[in-house]
Amino acid sequence: MPTGYQIKNQEAAHYLTFQIVYWIDLFSRKSYRDIIINSLKYCSENKGLEIFGYVIMSNHIHIIARSSIGDLSGLIRDFKKYTSKQIIEEITNNVESRREWMLRLFGHAAKRAE
Repeated sequence: MPTGYQIKNQEAAHYLTFQIVYWIDLFSRKSYRDIIINSLKYCSENKGLEIFGYVIMSNHIHIIARSSIGDLSGLIRDFKKYTSKQIIEEITNNVESRREWMLRLFGHAAKRAE
């Protein structure tokens, strides 16, 4: 069940904001920012994402973008699904002083969303 803004015009440019659950300062670490940048680059080169601008803050991202194939919602869904898995993998497999705390909060948020 959708809980946020629904994109009506799939071909128009939109100002999008993606926040980290509980406003966790995830992007204060370069490795997590790099996941986002690499994913945006991939979507731009391979999925039809046209990016007009973006900024990565410590706990959220702003993007102005559109889909050249007319499926911005699907593109965003895939982007968020892929990047969240990559970020969890990065937290789990690398040195992260906040690992247990972040994984607990992410797990709690995922259970609430079910």
